[in-house]
Amino acid sequence: MLGDLFRRKNPYTHSDLTPGDIFLDSSNLAGMAVEQFEGRIEKPVASFAIFLVGVVFVLAALIFGWRMFELQVRKGADYALAAQENRLVHSLLFAERGVIYDRTGKELAWNEAAFAAEGSTSTEPLLPYSLRRYSELPGLAHVLGYVRYPKADSSGVWWRTDLTGVSGAELIFNDQMAGKNGTEMAEVDVRNVIHRRSLIERPRGGRNITLSIDAEMQSKLYTTLAQHAKQFNFVGGAGMIIDVTTGEIIALTSVPEYSSQALTSGDQTEVSSFSSDQRKPFLNRALSGVYTPGSIVKPFFAAAALQEGIITPEKSIFSPGFISIPNLYNPDKPSIIKDWRAHGWTAMREAISVSSDVYFFSIGGGYEDQEGLGIARINTWARAFGLGRATGFDFAGEADGVIPTPAWKKEVFGENEPWRLGDTYNTSIGQYGFQVTPAQMVRAVAAIANGGRLPALQIIASSTPAYVSVGISDEHLAVVREGMRLAVTSDKGTARALNIPGFPIAGKTGTAEVGSKKQFMNSWVIGFWPYDKPKYAFAVVLERAPAGTLSGAAPAMRGFFDWLAQRPVEAVSVVQDIEIAR
Repeated sequence: MLGDLFRRKNPYTHSDLTPGDIFLDSSNLAGMAVEQFEGRIEKPVASFAIFLVGVVFVLAALIFGWRMFELQVRKGADYALAAQENRLVHSLLFAERGVIYDRTGKELAWNEAAFAAEGSTSTEPLLPYSLRRYSELPGLAHVLGYVRYPKADSSGVWWRTDLTGVSGAELIFNDQMAGKNGTEMAEVDVRNVIHRRSLIERPRGGRNITLSIDAEMQSKLYTTLAQHAKQFNFVGGAGMIIDVTTGEIIALTSVPEYSSQALTSGDQTEVSSFSSDQRKPFLNRALSGVYTPGSIVKPFFAAAALQEGIITPEKSIFSPGFISIPNLYNPDKPSIIKDWRAHGWTAMREAISVSSDVYFFSIGGGYEDQEGLGIARINTWARAFGLGRATGFDFAGEADGVIPTPAWKKEVFGENEPWRLGDTYNTSIGQYGFQVTPAQMVRAVAAIANGGRLPALQIIASSTPAYVSVGISDEHLAVVREGMRLAVTSDKGTARALNIPGFPIAGKTGTAEVGSKKQFMNSWVIGFWPYDKPKYAFAVVLERAPAGTLSGAAPAMRGFFDWLAQRPVEAVSVVQDIEIAR
């Protein structure tokens, strides 16, 4: 009784539960849902399994503990030093610059890795970027230009990260050829020894370009002009050849020239010699040199006179060797303007051939019964042929030139110098203040050759042609072409030095007096070939020889055309349309 009072009552104890009820299972109790595990006895986890789990945990703890001891205690000092000495460095991976080819596939500018001197065991390049190399053919510098290399400061940080074009094709196609630099991350120690590398961004090489020029032809043109200039004391010269149907530049050279390789490499001795050369080798005379044209403008004014209807091709004008202009202030002393020679009666074709000044005085300013174009129309038609203004070519530094007009004279000489008839006469033969560039002249003669389309100059091979009409019919231009061909084939023709059997050229020469006392001269020759089916136009100037020099641009070009006529047709497509009868 007393024991019951002190017995603790378990709230979970059920007095009606018997030992037999505890051992009831699905086998001895009906109505159990066996599929839901009713009536099943839950067995305890085996002691062995618990032991294995414990062993795994103990082993893992021992392994991690030992590794921690290894890193922090045994090698802790070494790793601490490595962490202090090693660093991650981001470095540039320089992109390869695009290669420049000529129209025949010849490499003109390419890349070479800079390795250690011969005999060194190092296989690593000396520089992280490739060096730019240029063809050794002379005459290419002004077309190719040069590049400026990347630069790093004293701490090794690159402040100029690209090979950058400075002039020529290297400049105008810089964006296409430059590519895009990549980035690399490297772990280096205190001695700058690289332990690990990781590429972040791969460099992307630049695009190759194919120029329209024929490098071999351009080089031959350069050496021809350079040798002639040296022999006959010309200061320099320039020459251009273009495709009259596409405007593609086949050759563009300027004498003298600099070295693309020397400027790219930074050869101070050579650079200084170029800078001090009074002949100005950095001047691209083909595009930036302005010259008095002389008689090479006559074919254009002949075509203009036909288009204006002021003369027919058959009308002859007499040249006694001068024209006489009445002097209103002193009738007894008329103004005499001389021709360079007395040519007698000449019609247009012959006048172009023999370069009669009197004929072009007459159709330019008017004389006796012959109406002249007048200075306004001379200016209009000169502009129509692209003279006196930049061609719009991509190269930097192209000059405009000058077409003399009353407005120009007023601006240059002031109000007290009115325009006179003699100024018109001199302008009509390419003298006075007239100034043009070889690039302007080669386009203009191309327009005569191709039937009146003034082409845009192209420097990339297979460019899409672009033209502007000069506004003169091909019927009239055909007369001019005949006169230019006669200048080559006639015994009296001024361009007869270019009369090469089997190589039909049409041309026109010009000699311009320059200097305060007319003590110097420039010599020109322009033209196209083949005559029957014009394909290529050329313009060449030799600059500033002593007045009276007899061997000018036409004799110089004879050597070039002799070489071209002998050149194998398969060498380049540029001569494939010419019938070579040698």
